[in-house]
Amino acid sequence: MTISISRDWATPLTIGVFGLMAVTGVLMFFHLDNGLQKTVHEWAGWAMVAGVAAHAAANWFGFKRHFKTLGKGTALMAACAVVLAATFALRGGQEGPEPPALAIGALTRAPIAQVAPLFGKTAAQARADLAAAGLTLAGDDASIASAAGQDRGKVGAALRALAKKP
Repeated sequence: MTISISRDWATPLTIGVFGLMAVTGVLMFFHLDNGLQKTVHEWAGWAMVAGVAAHAAANWFGFKRHFKTLGKGTALMAACAVVLAATFALRGGQEGPEPPALAIGALTRAPIAQVAPLFGKTAAQARADLAAAGLTLAGDDASIASAAGQDRGKVGAALRALAKKP
């Protein structure tokens, strides 16, 4: 069975997903995105992979020409491959987790009595908000991590519940 890939849909898919990825990527770079745009960007990445693969297959003979001669096109592709390899080998000068992960870790491991005032609440109000979100803390010395464990979804729900204004 032969699968025919048409430029009639492969190229528009690649162009459309590129536009989506470009806009959401720029918004994310400048921290102007919302949660939905980040999610769309991440999932659209899979559509981009499919679109580019289909586009390359539909244009296979032209695509192969870029690898036959050593020119600017080959140099650009090689430079991108080097940058990709560097992302696996280098950490960008940072040791350990990223600052947001450190902050979330500190919030979730601290006793709720210390965390609640950061959200303008008493420990009792914070525990009530967490209980409404499905997390029960044993007392004021308990932490979000003690109730949520390693479940990132529960941690996110807990922090959203605390951040919600009455």
